[in-house]
Amino acid sequence: MHNQIRVSEPALTALLLAAMGMPMMVFYAVGVLGPEIMWTLQLPVAALGWLTTATFGVAAAASLVAGPLVSRIGVRCSLLALFVLVALSFGLIRMTSGFYGLLMALLVCGLAQALANPSTNQAIAHWADPERKAFLVGLKQSGVQLSALLAGALMPLLAGWFSWQDAFLFWVPVLIVLVLLGARMIPSDQSDRPSRPISVIRPNRELILLALVQLGVGLTLSSFMTYLGVFAAEMGVSPSSVGLMVMLFGVIGVLARTLLTPLARNWPDESLMLGVLIVGACVALSVMQLTTQAYHLPLWSAVTGIGATLVATNAIAMSMLLHDPGFGEVPRASGWLSAGFFTGFALGPPGFGALVATWGFTIALWGLVACLLLALVAVVMLAGHRRRRAELAPASG
Repeated sequence: MHNQIRVSEPALTALLLAAMGMPMMVFYAVGVLGPEIMWTLQLPVAALGWLTTATFGVAAAASLVAGPLVSRIGVRCSLLALFVLVALSFGLIRMTSGFYGLLMALLVCGLAQALANPSTNQAIAHWADPERKAFLVGLKQSGVQLSALLAGALMPLLAGWFSWQDAFLFWVPVLIVLVLLGARMIPSDQSDRPSRPISVIRPNRELILLALVQLGVGLTLSSFMTYLGVFAAEMGVSPSSVGLMVMLFGVIGVLARTLLTPLARNWPDESLMLGVLIVGACVALSVMQLTTQAYHLPLWSAVTGIGATLVATNAIAMSMLLHDPGFGEVPRASGWLSAGFFTGFALGPPGFGALVATWGFTIALWGLVACLLLALVAVVMLAGHRRRRAELAPASG
């Protein structure tokens, strides 16, 4: 913790929640408003997947330099730039028309998403008490689920009262307020900026394995949420119920990240918790396939299960970076981990959409289970590497 700078925990928490939640709002909003967006713009089902791919493809590529950039320009500038980029993106959604206008707006939001994890992780590393770091990582990662909660609760209402484009415009004043408050509340950390140039470092083996785990998690989460509304509509679920599902997903995700991240910190190896949660997500996806036109409980169960398992894995992985120097410098390691996660987000929806269009949801869902099983293999390998490193440490000491 930096002794020269003190930031109150409530102020830090509020900023972290907003920084994590606002860039992801667009993702959950597309999931909730997907059928209306498709109808308004006359888009095929697969087009929703390409919107998500564009956003997170940019986020994945930008994440490789976002970590070094945050180290160079500081937390304050990074967080303010994040809020400005999201405001610009949401404004463009309203001002542009057609598929390519929406695509351009989402590309801008992808840049903000790349800044989210490196800047917030660095803020915690700088200003949080050591014993509070795991809790704050889980709490700030739950900002993503709070955005799901807000998207599920408000976006259908705003779209019904005005239009789906105006539903995005609603958040621009909120983001402007966040920029103004952030400029006053966040202390300058100019003295902490390194003078070395911005460059992409080569990740070590453990960081690569953790990033591969997050790639599988991101692929599954993005596919699940992007096509949740479409699958639910096929099963005869009303739009208002889809909104409630996204809200439930948000609530469960907040609880999972807040409770499981510090709990995993007390396990002999946090990667073991990752494995347990991935297995739980496989069960949830299997249960989802029991959904029928007359029986929606399996779908509600799947939403709850994915929120309680996969959602927590990203927070636990970020917590591992803060506590284990073996992964490397926090902002740069965060950038690599985000790159893996966002690559999964970018690849998932178009692939999942193609499977749905060709073979239907059943085969596509089993494809997600297969991806999670591959992620589980990476978890086992990671646990083995960490165990060997721990065994060698006393000998080398």
